[in-house]
Amino acid sequence: MTLSRWQRLSEWPLVAAAVVFTVLYAWVVIANVQPPDDALPRLLLGVIWLLFAAQYVVCVVLARPRGEWIRTHLGHLAAVLVPSLRPLLLLRLLRLIPSLRGETGGAVRSRLTIYGLATTVLLAFMGALAVLDAEQNAPGANIRHFGDAVWWVVVTVTSVGYGDYYPITSAGRWVAAVLMFGGLVLLGAVAATLSSWLVDRVRSRHGDSGGRAPSSGS
Repeated sequence: MTLSRWQRLSEWPLVAAAVVFTVLYAWVVIANVQPPDDALPRLLLGVIWLLFAAQYVVCVVLARPRGEWIRTHLGHLAAVLVPSLRPLLLLRLLRLIPSLRGETGGAVRSRLTIYGLATTVLLAFMGALAVLDAEQNAPGANIRHFGDAVWWVVVTVTSVGYGDYYPITSAGRWVAAVLMFGGLVLLGAVAATLSSWLVDRVRSRHGDSGGRAPSSGS
């Protein structure tokens, strides 16, 4: 069994597992399912975690050179360590869109833009679920409904910081830290994409001007 073959075989089962995880986790958190009723869904979430962990371990075993693969695939490790990041595997579905498969500058920018938007939506949704899961049953918490959690995520990611809602638990604050960092990364990606588009526009105009210059003087 080679690494590439294992990744091809496990890719779509992991995407399906990410879908199940997202739906199940959203239901448990938004419905505020309490013990003992949450035993079965929590068990299923744990099984999904084992699937992600097993897939990562097999990839590490099959990878050559192993250290380089680990360094260049930190997202796989993050999906194992941070449950809220597992739904990001759903971004692989975007590869089914034909217009995003090209390698031209425009196709790459379109791909980056769509991936950026999709990542933002998924991070915001999972961040809202994670902070609600941590906060809604904590004494003295002010984030007790999904709408409050979504509003808090938007304010946090955009660095507005109104302060009307805020996490009081350690888990909720860790979610806030991840969202702040994610917001900075997404902002940098947007800036880089815009810069690339402007550079291509300038080059294109200069190229057109250079091509017309000889004909105007003839």
